[in-house]
Amino acid sequence: MSKTQIYHNPRCSKSRQTLALLTEHQEDIEIIEYLNNTPTPAELAKLIEQLGISPRALLRKTEAEYKELGLKNDDFTAQQLIDIMCQHPKLIERPIVVKNGKARLGRPPESVADIL
Repeated sequence: MSKTQIYHNPRCSKSRQTLALLTEHQEDIEIIEYLNNTPTPAELAKLIEQLGISPRALLRKTEAEYKELGLKNDDFTAQQLIDIMCQHPKLIERPIVVKNGKARLGRPPESVADIL
């Protein structure tokens, strides 16, 4: 059985709730604290593909960096947004759970249940 990965921020309540859900399901969990261990642009692009969303949909629009970097502007390409998220990982929505090549955003935490 493959490990279940969680891109986790321990300071985030949704991330902690999602991790607790994985623990309840007795998953073999690999915790990736993405603020300290930021995915590469290629890894982030793969996660976005597995989530089935656009890079813009993964942006945390409430972070100060979102406003500071002018990310509301639609002129950024998908690759530019991925690169920016890798340079400013606080902009990556969390938590992301990956299992068997499928990914889900743990907002709400229960939304990851269908891939477990």
